[in-house]
Amino acid sequence: MSMDRREFLKAAAGAQTGFLLAGGRTPAAESSSLPARGALRQVAAAPEVVVIGAGAFGGWTAYHLREMGASVTLVDAYGPGNSRATSGDETRGIRTAYGAREPWTRWASEAIVRWKRWDEEWSQRLGLQLFFQTGDLILRPDWDAFLTDTRRVWDQLGVRYEVLTLDEVAHRYPMMNLDGFGAAVIELDAGVGRARRACEAVAQVFGGMGGNVVIGRAELGQRAGGRLEDVVLSPGGRLTAQAFVFACGPWLPKLLPDVMNGRVRTPLGHVYYFGTPPGDNRYTYPNMPSYNVPGVTGWPALPPDNRGFRVRTGGRTETDPDATERWIERSFHEQPRQFLAQRFPELKDAPLLETRACHYDLTPDRNFIVEQHPELENVWIAGGGSAEGFKFGPVIGEYVAQRVLGENTDIDLITHGTSDLPSSQ
Repeated sequence: MSMDRREFLKAAAGAQTGFLLAGGRTPAAESSSLPARGALRQVAAAPEVVVIGAGAFGGWTAYHLREMGASVTLVDAYGPGNSRATSGDETRGIRTAYGAREPWTRWASEAIVRWKRWDEEWSQRLGLQLFFQTGDLILRPDWDAFLTDTRRVWDQLGVRYEVLTLDEVAHRYPMMNLDGFGAAVIELDAGVGRARRACEAVAQVFGGMGGNVVIGRAELGQRAGGRLEDVVLSPGGRLTAQAFVFACGPWLPKLLPDVMNGRVRTPLGHVYYFGTPPGDNRYTYPNMPSYNVPGVTGWPALPPDNRGFRVRTGGRTETDPDATERWIERSFHEQPRQFLAQRFPELKDAPLLETRACHYDLTPDRNFIVEQHPELENVWIAGGGSAEGFKFGPVIGEYVAQRVLGENTDIDLITHGTSDLPSSQ
């Protein structure tokens, strides 16, 4: 494809939005009303790639593959931003505080740059802002190793932050009870992203770039000579390609049991959204930051839809992302209520507006998995981490796309940021 940006936008302006059902494909230009961000890379013969999973990793991988000139089909069992998805919650934190894990901080810093860049490019045309720069307030009983290491890495990488006294925190955010805390630092450029809407938006823009979105369950199909020839779709059909990327989060052990069983855990996290007091904007962006205290994270309500004041606590141990009931039983509600009574006492009786329960895929070493299947040379696996994957989507997606197309063999990223997969034999 060799048209300039203006010509491309004009050519794509009249396309229609839609998703495909399993077993069917339509011309890519009919899949979205949004134009591509810019001219696609010109390639002599566009490689065909199928990406399974339209969450944070899969959606961004498909987007970058398409931007790099590949012919891409994105497959998801329930569709981008669905309620079962790991990124199906309304919001996710986007920050860079990872102690001594310098590569994580570096990638997260770059991800924040890209989230902002996405909004600059797309928020007006989509009618949707995805990233809100709230800042992230970290509170601890004292200056522990995590804070000390985080600050050292921030200084090394130039991340903006402020060390605050408790008096300063109390002055800025008087609605917080700071009893028991002795150390406070705020990361200035951190924020909150709209998770579900981000997955939908990336898929929509991907469609406008000529990508196909297929709704259906994909499983390994025919093999030949150490390569996968196709994936089988339910309720029907097959998709052939030169390369396949499985980026389906907690579904990895189900779809690739020989390789992924025992390599990731898929617990269920609990999230609660509480109603803010009428006429009181102290608990609403931009009047307070996201917060990070031992065992609990959360942030203010975001405009314009105001889902509520967010509190994340521990969850349950269910392991089947298809069968898990996502509503949170009342017996679990006491923990966030106790937290509010302790730290935000004015909200202790606030109405509970919504709950979310999302599976995460966690690796034993907390690192991401970005690796080829040990027995199928044209199959790639992307997932894992430590329940932190969403924020890295714009960066990891590009990296996976480069690996699939043979354009990135960054040893630093491979060594420090991924978990190698041993053969299943």
